[in-house]
Amino acid sequence: MSAKILDGKILAVRIKEQLSKDIAALKSSTGKVPRLVSVSIGEDPAGVSYALSQERTAKDLGIAYERKVFPVLAAQSEILAGIRAFNADPSTHGIIVNKPLPAHLHLNTLIEAIYPDKDAEGLDSYNQGRIFSGIAFLIPCTPAAALAHIKSTGIDLKGKEAVVLGRSEIIGKPIAMLLLKENATVTICHSGTKNLSEHVQRADIVVAAIGKPLFVKGDWIKPGAIVIDVGINQVDGKIVGDVDFNAAKEKAGHITPVPGGVGPVTSVMLMKNVVEAFKLQLS
Repeated sequence: MSAKILDGKILAVRIKEQLSKDIAALKSSTGKVPRLVSVSIGEDPAGVSYALSQERTAKDLGIAYERKVFPVLAAQSEILAGIRAFNADPSTHGIIVNKPLPAHLHLNTLIEAIYPDKDAEGLDSYNQGRIFSGIAFLIPCTPAAALAHIKSTGIDLKGKEAVVLGRSEIIGKPIAMLLLKENATVTICHSGTKNLSEHVQRADIVVAAIGKPLFVKGDWIKPGAIVIDVGINQVDGKIVGDVDFNAAKEKAGHITPVPGGVGPVTSVMLMKNVVEAFKLQLS
């Protein structure tokens, strides 16, 4: 029997519906709405596309949105000054720095300049540290989306064997910590892992974030497993994930497609963080 497909568009709509209610209630009680500032440097096509997507989602939800564009040759000091101005602005509740950046800029320096309670992507060291301490606040958007998909299955995660493929600071490590918080037993696999397929074969939950197209084979998947594919790879003009979807879906119990799985939910999680930041700043 084929796996149940975890449709990210459907899950994103459900989350947006609840967020819309929360924002309307906040506006009614405070007379204010959350506001997101999106910082771009130059007009890279991929960055522009993502910024426009942010704007559409924000407007749909009732979140105020501003896109601040710096010249492509702007000095890092100029951008840092802009971020600090938004930090000091009480009407700005969330800040995101769009990627990719020109080569002369340092992403981590810009992210660390954002106040932790305004970091809409949850990528600064303070928010990352809260995840590791078990008291997460603003969670990086992709791990948050992956966890939302896993929890949408309704399966009790306590004691489940989870294998995370990839140890990045943005996806692999945070999702591992979030699964630990759910009382799963977590193994992180990476380029140095031996007998990787054997780890995957025993997993009740697989999160693939390794950046290699179709890397996870169908016969690696434990029957009935939850498979979350975070990979985005281009092969012969098509977008594919890190999992061989067609083969894996014949063994998995639940699986996300690529595209249309984790991606749509990731965008909504950005807005969820803005709302959470707004609530914190009000208090």
